[in-house]
Amino acid sequence: MCAEMQETIIAYCGLVCSNCGMYQKGKCLGCHSDKPMNQNCAMKACAMGREYMTCAQCEEFADLKECKKLNNLISNFFGFIFRSDRLGNLKRIREIGLDSFKEEKAAEGGI
Repeated sequence: MCAEMQETIIAYCGLVCSNCGMYQKGKCLGCHSDKPMNQNCAMKACAMGREYMTCAQCEEFADLKECKKLNNLISNFFGFIFRSDRLGNLKRIREIGLDSFKEEKAAEGGI
């Protein structure tokens, strides 16, 4: 896997990109890349505006379920389609940090 893909493996919303078919097929390099699939993602815009690597860094919501950008019908459907517990991933990132989360997923075979 190339270095750029390794760095972009976790999306702002907590999606593990390696679980996504578009990522696996090389059609998407993740939302941290220069050419993301979704140019209009509200979560990406919010996180980038605050200079966060993921929504786990957000201090506005102690419980990320309260964020309407992250937790709404369309966003939840997106997480379901891509088989990703994004809220659970973000909670875990808050607990152990992004680098440790990436290592944990790599050990599970998720990267």
